[in-house]
Amino acid sequence: MSAPTLDYNAQGVRWNLDALFTAMDDPKIAKTWEAAHVQADAFVAEYRGAVEGRKLDAGGLARALKSFEDMTNEASKPVLYANLVFAADTSNPQHGAFLQEQSEKLSELRVKVMFFELELQGAEDAYIEGLMKDPALANYTHFLQTTRSFRPHKLTEAEEVLLEETSNTGCRAWQRLHDELTSNQIYTYQDPYTGEKSDLSQEEVLDKLRDADRAVRQASADAFSAGLQSLNRTLVFTYNTLLADKRLEDRLRKFEHPESSRHLANELDKETVDLVMKLCKESSPTVERYYHVKRELLGLPELTHIDRYAPLFEANQKKTWDEAKAIVRDSFASFSQEMAQAAEEFFNNGWIDAEPRQGKSGGAFCSYNTPDTHPVLLLTYLGDLSDVMTLAHEMGHGVHSFLSRGQTPFNYHGTLPLAELASIFGEMVTFERIVADADLKDKLALYAEKIEGIFASVHRQAAMFRFEQRCHQKRRAEGELSAEEFGQIWQEEIQSMFGDSIQLGDQHRLWWSYVGHFIFAPFYVYAYSFGELLTLSIYQMSKKEGPGFADKYTSVLKLGGAKTPHELMEILGVDLRSKTFWEGGFAALEELVARFEALYAEYKS
Repeated sequence: MSAPTLDYNAQGVRWNLDALFTAMDDPKIAKTWEAAHVQADAFVAEYRGAVEGRKLDAGGLARALKSFEDMTNEASKPVLYANLVFAADTSNPQHGAFLQEQSEKLSELRVKVMFFELELQGAEDAYIEGLMKDPALANYTHFLQTTRSFRPHKLTEAEEVLLEETSNTGCRAWQRLHDELTSNQIYTYQDPYTGEKSDLSQEEVLDKLRDADRAVRQASADAFSAGLQSLNRTLVFTYNTLLADKRLEDRLRKFEHPESSRHLANELDKETVDLVMKLCKESSPTVERYYHVKRELLGLPELTHIDRYAPLFEANQKKTWDEAKAIVRDSFASFSQEMAQAAEEFFNNGWIDAEPRQGKSGGAFCSYNTPDTHPVLLLTYLGDLSDVMTLAHEMGHGVHSFLSRGQTPFNYHGTLPLAELASIFGEMVTFERIVADADLKDKLALYAEKIEGIFASVHRQAAMFRFEQRCHQKRRAEGELSAEEFGQIWQEEIQSMFGDSIQLGDQHRLWWSYVGHFIFAPFYVYAYSFGELLTLSIYQMSKKEGPGFADKYTSVLKLGGAKTPHELMEILGVDLRSKTFWEGGFAALEELVARFEALYAEYKS
């Protein structure tokens, strides 16, 4: 009797969102909005003009902030739920309509209470800073600091209300359109050997770019490019419109550079970001060196865009969903039992949506939700080791958000660069767990996949940041960009990380258009470079310091966003402005590449 065929997909693994709501018609949704408006009206009656008129002492301001925080937390739940329902199935028009409805309802509430943050921003320094010295406001110090950091960029209340109300039919509508188009696009894949055609989702067609067979990879690139080409005119117009929208808002808010608002939100200064991005570009020769070795190992005359993620060997190891869970669970436990126990909550309680299906939003994410509910993960698991690493990455986010639930809502979320700290750390402990038991051939393949993943997070994201910079600048200086101009900038910036080790073909010119980060979170991408380099350095620290480091590390995760990135990293002995520290991240990457080269030399001998 033959052995049963293993199903490597995570079929049936869907999340349970009941902690938020049970369905789109759950009566609790309407009751949540009703209660929120009652709270908002009472809040307006009690506090409008109170900060502006300096009528509150420290205790009074603390009570106002607590009321504002509680109201904001509850009002966020219907929109969080709607976003998750939509991400799970973007093909259902009712889901899109539901998301739009909840977004509009949130805007209605926001405009009522918008005055409060504006008054906090506009208040005299002496008044607010004097109150902040009182222990009654200790929990809100960071919130007040970050809110007031936007003071130079605030508009009048009438202008802020107008921007909020028009965003639902403006930028948010265009973002939704991009997500719906790219998530529901059918990619017609033609088998290079049988000629048989099949319709694939974005995740499925991109997965074939990692196939051992070059003909399969080329057929996948053909299908993917053809699918994007059919959307090209709409996606180009969408991005042009969002570039213009950001130009308008930046002009109104007096931001000097297109990326300035992102730096402010990330609580990072331009000099620090520019330093890290400069170091990323200067270290591109390491990428080039690695891919020359990979070309030799694959035995190809040249590498192109279809070969970047090609596995080194035919035997591409697969893992079932249950095996993946065990690997991640055990890997986390090898560093911290507390992290492993947090991960167990996700596996045991239906906090993960991992099955592949048409219409599901592409990519992967962790939604923190609110500290009084629980986070959830979305990914598409197809059984590859890269999917195991994606699970480890998102579970790192999940553990971070789970451990920080002890914070109140305003201190729950950290900034984007530090948000990647736990996710990439999760990848590293999982990688070492897998590679420890591998034979020489598998070690080579695992190191290759890990190194390529780091290049994708560090150098590719830095190149994507430069792509965004150039697109925003060109749109502001010259008007709308053509599809050809977008493609040319994309080619130049991505090509720059590879040198002459890879030649990106013309198909690749279209591939900028599916990247959702450009659409819904301009300049988000450099957070990946920061997070990867930060974690590589910190991971080396953890190995030097030994078991005691885990407690210090988890204590930082538990703080969420209660402190600035600089303050949080100081707990670990890290100076984010230090060039030497960042060079440590590149040194760790260099060590991985050198290890790969040594394994290859051993393999050849």
